Amino acid sequence: MIISPMATGNGAFVVHKILEQQLNDYRVFPYHPLKTLFPPLLFGIGRHNRADLIHTTPDYAWFHARAGVPMVLTFHNFVLDAFMKAYSSRLQTIHYQTDLRWFTRQAVRKANVITAVSRFTANLAKQELGLENIQVIYNGVDENRFYPNRPQATTGQPVKVLFSGNLTLRKGAQWLNAIAERLNPNVRIFYTVGLRNNNAFKLSDKLQSLGSIRHQDMPEIYNQMDLLLFPTVREGFGLSVAEAMACGLPVVATDCSALPELIDEGRGGFLCPMGDVDYFAEKINQLADSLSLRRLMGEYNRAKIEQAFTLKVMVENYRNLFEELSGRQS
Repeated sequence: MIISPMATGNGAFVVHKILEQQLNDYRVFPYHPLKTLFPPLLFGIGRHNRADLIHTTPDYAWFHARAGVPMVLTFHNFVLDAFMKAYSSRLQTIHYQTDLRWFTRQAVRKANVITAVSRFTANLAKQELGLENIQVIYNGVDENRFYPNRPQATTGQPVKVLFSGNLTLRKGAQWLNAIAERLNPNVRIFYTVGLRNNNAFKLSDKLQSLGSIRHQDMPEIYNQMDLLLFPTVREGFGLSVAEAMACGLPVVATDCSALPELIDEGRGGFLCPMGDVDYFAEKINQLADSLSLRRLMGEYNRAKIEQAFTLKVMVENYRNLFEELSGRQS
């Protein structure tokens, strides 16, 4: 059995749950993120079950490791570098640079195989932790669940923009009000809320909350929207972006981290300088003014997901990795 102890409430958990659904003998053992405030609580998670292989994330993998059991670590994101200090609280920064860095270093020493969900994340982990071999396995989207399924849009209708993610500095929530102020009158931003929302962000009346949306309900949400806004400062992959692309949405996102690996500038959307609210608003308005451009970019994005970022490809890559590692150990 492959066991996967995972904190809930993030994109990494979603990906590992998908693997659980797609692979025989793969089981996720979920735990609430608050347990990481006292990491020794993590020692017991899943330990009453036999494990032939452990697959989890590097941050707390040290607490899940077992003697004689091979371990695969996947970097879904990376927050240990100096850049993230500007987008983290003081407590987060201390946590990242002390205990979390130490936990991560211990984990990678125990790992048999290390993977990352993008070239950007792999290169950053190599640079910061002195690692050599990291295999890139891109996240995949179930194109049979996430697909264009919206009524035929017509000119003159209000344009709906989706912000999907936690309301945090890392996701760029601090720029939402300023972007909204610069949008055309017929454009409105809708946003979801998650586990890690920062109550310090008081969003204006020009933004409308959709509340907390279950992941299984996201295809319907994407298909109610006209484009995705993603002003993040750091993204290990960009699962929400890939899902929106699969649903045929154009994307306006930050030109940073892994997003250029997903979004082709000028063809599937626009990549904006970080925090440049004028540029973000300009590109959103450009898309809002052109139904034909939205359709063209949406069709391009759907095709790109079908070609390079499908669930089938991701699952096969992990299956091959797990089988190869099991063969080495036998």
